[in-house]
Amino acid sequence: MLIINERQIEQCYDMTDAIHDIRLILKSKERGELLSPHRTVLDFPAHRASALYMPSADLAVEMAGVKVVTIFPDNPDLGNPTTQGVILLTDAIDGRHIALMNASYLTRLRTGALSGIATDHLARSDSRTLTVIGTGAMAFEQVLGVMAARKIEQILLVNRTPEKAEVFAERLRAFGVEIPTKVETDTATAVRQADIICCATRSDEPVFNGSDLQPGTHINGVGSYLPSMREVDETTVLQANKIVVDSLTGVKAEAGELIHAAKSGKWSFDQVHAELDALANNTAAGRESADEITFFKSVGAAYFDLAVARGVYTKAQESGTGTEMDI
Repeated sequence: MLIINERQIEQCYDMTDAIHDIRLILKSKERGELLSPHRTVLDFPAHRASALYMPSADLAVEMAGVKVVTIFPDNPDLGNPTTQGVILLTDAIDGRHIALMNASYLTRLRTGALSGIATDHLARSDSRTLTVIGTGAMAFEQVLGVMAARKIEQILLVNRTPEKAEVFAERLRAFGVEIPTKVETDTATAVRQADIICCATRSDEPVFNGSDLQPGTHINGVGSYLPSMREVDETTVLQANKIVVDSLTGVKAEAGELIHAAKSGKWSFDQVHAELDALANNTAAGRESADEITFFKSVGAAYFDLAVARGVYTKAQESGTGTEMDI
């Protein structure tokens, strides 16, 4: 079995690779070649934490995988990462378990790639200002995903703790992002200026007022993944001209903002425009006018993790990355 740690993955696999591999598995999804049982979520209320178990298989490439990821929001106070995970990759021809790899970076990367693909189809082509609400662990790759889709000229950062947003801005600069970046303490101002908004928080309450959205704005919502969580308010859901989701089954069970809107009786899941694979494979329309407000909601699905894990395994084999172990 090939063991691949996070540092090795970061050295051989990036956002461009992830977007490419996610697009490939979206083709498999459209053809009905994926097996993707609903994930199992174990909650630990005493720690406001969760563990997610996510199996999947791609019959087209005869590969299967399972990701186990834990999300413990108090971990930074203990010196540990908020999100930790591993992916076990299995050859579906002979059943060999061929690789075990760190999944923390890959989870962030594939989520950023999903937002990048959604942005490519749903954001205005002249989008230049990106507002990021929440500058925690998931946000960095959100920026990279959007940058892969649009020529961003200004980034506005909003965080409950402005000092953490400043650290995030410095991290972007250290990575080589030379786009002017500003920490904005007034959320409404940041939303009104935005062409694209990325929400990457674990909030139980909406993080901005939908009334502040300008015509033509695109929103990526990736932080909330439980029915109790709501990054986006009902106003946003109701005025969105197109709502696109990564997995309709997943959002019906886990997307708190959409579940809340459906329970209110003012909105229905029947109003979801499409799943992301339909846009990526041109069987559903993306943005059709400059004034549309569009919303992409992602709760994740195991086959996205399988896509990037397989990509990492292929590149690791080519480059001799990782450690072979007999277990």
